Amino acid sequence: MSGKSHLYVLWTNADAVTAEKMVFMYTINSIKRRWWESVTLIIWGATTGLVSENGDIQEKVKEAREAGVHVSACKACADQLGATEILEQLGIEVKYWGEPLTGILKSEEALLTV
Repeated sequence: MSGKSHLYVLWTNADAVTAEKMVFMYTINSIKRRWWESVTLIIWGATTGLVSENGDIQEKVKEAREAGVHVSACKACADQLGATEILEQLGIEVKYWGEPLTGILKSEEALLTV
């Protein structure tokens, strides 16, 4: 088994059911059940709008953060969709992700895309 301990989840699917039944279910349980030492959930593209507009999803973000999931969002997407302030108010880190994502891919870190 690999010695990888950090999971990155690149979340681009803006379907609320997928968010609840896959993205949050897996990231939260990954921390609670110690499947991964750390988990970073990256909000990118259409999911930016879903998080900024959907109260149920915002509650899931809060639950994930409280469980220990690091939640971050693409700043370019957030700025373009007018969601930066809302995401920051939810305690989500907002930063440019292009270069960091490229580094993750080149280093063969554990990356799950949804």
